[in-house]
Amino acid sequence: MIKRIAALTALIPAMLGTTAGAPSAHPAAHATPSVVTLTYDASGAGQWADPIKQAVQNWNDAVHNVRLEPASTPGSADYVYEATSGWPQTTLGPIFPGGNGDVQLGQQAVDEGYDTTRIAAHETGHILGLPDDYSGPCSELMSGHGPGTSCTNAKPNAAEAAQVDKNYAAGTPAARPHHHQVVIDVWSGRVLTRVAPR
Repeated sequence: MIKRIAALTALIPAMLGTTAGAPSAHPAAHATPSVVTLTYDASGAGQWADPIKQAVQNWNDAVHNVRLEPASTPGSADYVYEATSGWPQTTLGPIFPGGNGDVQLGQQAVDEGYDTTRIAAHETGHILGLPDDYSGPCSELMSGHGPGTSCTNAKPNAAEAAQVDKNYAAGTPAARPHHHQVVIDVWSGRVLTRVAPR
């Protein structure tokens, strides 16, 4: 009887295409973290439509844990882009689904001579949780106005993309903060920050 049980024990893995005690030739599929999808509304952005489209593409090409997509209906967006006459200002994220982020793409920065796609990509970086670093080089998107008007780089560098992936690595949090910070990017050199109630 014991010999029959031993024979069956050896036979079952063979029938299933595996060997007892040996790893399978086909590794088990690893669970991948779910990608956080953030939706945006650019219907109030006017002439910023093309720079926004390129900025969003640049971020989607660089990061893996979050994806930016147009909202199916304007009222359902997690954040909005809008054209304004003042300085660019943005809700400092990371913004998550169900959020209420706001990107104001200010004409004053354009009047100063800054590239519209760089402005849109930089302000989107704030939505994704990146702060300003004006002392950084042109290759650093969040250096903003620091490198001057000749800098037109609108793509995040590897460190910026890695930080955004880290911000969204755990998926969507169950709890959200009760207030948010607004970063006002005065592209002529001054920086103002204020905390607003939610």
